[in-house]
Amino acid sequence: MTVTLVQMIIIIFSGVGWRIIKPAGLTADPTRLVLTSVVYYLLLPTLILDVLWSAKLGVQSLEFSFLGIVTIMLGLLLIGSSLSLFKLKRPQIGALLLVTAFPNVTALGLPVLEQAFGQWARSVAIQIDLFAFSPLVYTVGIMIARHYGEDKGRHRAMLAFLNTPPFWAAIIAVILNINHVATPEWLDGTLKKMSAAAVPLMLFSLGLALSWSSIKMQNIPYMVPVIAIKLLLTPFLVMKILPFLTMSDEYKAAAIIDLAMPSMVLGIVFCDRYKLDSGLYAMAVIVTTLFSMITLPFWFSTL
Repeated sequence: MTVTLVQMIIIIFSGVGWRIIKPAGLTADPTRLVLTSVVYYLLLPTLILDVLWSAKLGVQSLEFSFLGIVTIMLGLLLIGSSLSLFKLKRPQIGALLLVTAFPNVTALGLPVLEQAFGQWARSVAIQIDLFAFSPLVYTVGIMIARHYGEDKGRHRAMLAFLNTPPFWAAIIAVILNINHVATPEWLDGTLKKMSAAAVPLMLFSLGLALSWSSIKMQNIPYMVPVIAIKLLLTPFLVMKILPFLTMSDEYKAAAIIDLAMPSMVLGIVFCDRYKLDSGLYAMAVIVTTLFSMITLPFWFSTL
């Protein structure tokens, strides 16, 4: 796991370095927009199609969904209870709820699982994302953002995941999978070559998104419950559910590592749209990402 994380860190910090140096005058935000668009509209659907077409689907897919939903609800419950210790404004509360509830199961989780467990583990990250996190991000996540932020009625994103390239790629892949349609050799090679580019671009884009200017001293106290709940307490509580599930031990281990990931980057978009505290959210993403380099090897060795 340590070697895997070192490799991930090098790619992530390449993005951080790009943000600082600005090669050819290309700043981080437009560069990230181009890269994430390529990943989201082309490479990620290709990766999903490649993985889910041949993945083992069934009862364990429902269990992945169950674990993902439990993780989000536990995160919301725990952080909601702890926020009473602070005097916070509504935009801060909304940002802290989002940043604690939703981990980075794909952009960071997928490459970590692939390197730590093997290619088979990619299906774990993708199923947890598509069958639990994406639906809840675009429903519960949007509801939280609207409630604690400002909603002028211009951003109707509820259930928007139903009309996204990754979702439709998943639908096609599942249909082909359950009907036992073999992948043509020429298409299989194409899918694998294209999907191989998705992981490093995800990590590089994550580095581009980490703005160190968002780190502010007055927000440090708020980071303590976020780190404790997201990286330690929630994975610990979810582990207590594992003995009741039917999936194999290797799939259980991969699922817990994925659920122990730091905060998702996508929430910054929600914060910007609904006038939540974007700076606080961005700082939590940076801090949880850095601390995950310690907690993820811990969970890996424990499992």
